[in-house]
Amino acid sequence: MSEKMMSKKKPAFPVCKALDHYLKRYSRNIEIPIFYEDLLRFQGSVVVYDQEDVDTLWVRVYYSEFDREEIDLSLKKVYSILHSDGGDSMVPYLNVDAVDFCTFGNSKPFRIKIRNILNDNFTYFYVKKTDASRVYGLELEHILSPYNLNFLVYEDTLIEEHIAGIPGDVFIKEMLPECSESEKSQLAKEFVKFNERCMIRLLGDMRSYNYVIVPTHDFDHVVYKIRAIDFDQQCFEGNFKIYRPQFFKENFKMVQLVKEKLQMDSIDQYKLEERSIVAKRFMSFEDRITELLDIAKSDTISLPEHVALLKESIGNLTGDISFKQAPTMGAVLGLALDFVKRNYENVSMRQIIEQRINL
Repeated sequence: MSEKMMSKKKPAFPVCKALDHYLKRYSRNIEIPIFYEDLLRFQGSVVVYDQEDVDTLWVRVYYSEFDREEIDLSLKKVYSILHSDGGDSMVPYLNVDAVDFCTFGNSKPFRIKIRNILNDNFTYFYVKKTDASRVYGLELEHILSPYNLNFLVYEDTLIEEHIAGIPGDVFIKEMLPECSESEKSQLAKEFVKFNERCMIRLLGDMRSYNYVIVPTHDFDHVVYKIRAIDFDQQCFEGNFKIYRPQFFKENFKMVQLVKEKLQMDSIDQYKLEERSIVAKRFMSFEDRITELLDIAKSDTISLPEHVALLKESIGNLTGDISFKQAPTMGAVLGLALDFVKRNYENVSMRQIIEQRINL
């Protein structure tokens, strides 16, 4: 089902001048000492297996001695730019433990493992080809979700920080069966909210391996959150179901959990909560997100047939004729977020009027 819903191959869209200017203004566009193409100069590779000897679809690459020295130094400097002040003071204390290349998916990223040699702490970051869809997705996630994202764009290279968590497919298979009933109820709630958030901001393809489950210990229980980790399908597909994680077969057990643990009134409540949170974030960052949406409205980040299909679907769903007149995918996104914001403001105004009447 998932494969039939999705386009076979998504093209990469270039970053336009207006988006490039936006990225520079908000310190997202910074010169870096290495490009994606530089990492393609590897001499060979070995398959990376997980703890159960299953192919992870990543390969560990290696370089010639001459290239390795230059690449290691550049990657350490990128880490410093991403996580610190960009200076060289920390470089002697860093080690590049591994450079892995993913052979699966559209972006074909490199995953860099950086270790602090003083205390053996390590972290990851990713090097990818720049794609405007992904850039919009990352920035929208930073503004509209509960989570901040750190990323850099320089010419045709995109650097993303690692988002820590348990991959959704691994969690569903190995950990979900061991969860308590209360934890399953909480996960059902989080999936409803995650589903709503993706739909509102048109983030597609949230199959279970494209998000992570993040457990946080809080007093005597564990709180679970769901975070997207792949933003390749921001505002691209025309099929509206692509933007609703509930329709992917990989999420069947999560959908089943929602049906078992939540009543319809609770589901509606959590949807409303998430819409209200997104509306509040929109209003908190209104100038910045309006600037981003104005750029997206005149940008090309999808195919004409996808735009036509999606705006017709959302127009029929909301009853708002404005969607059917939207010329671009960015315009559809802007109308969707404005629709959520207006509904929130209208409800809030009704509540204020009712309170005054009661007084």
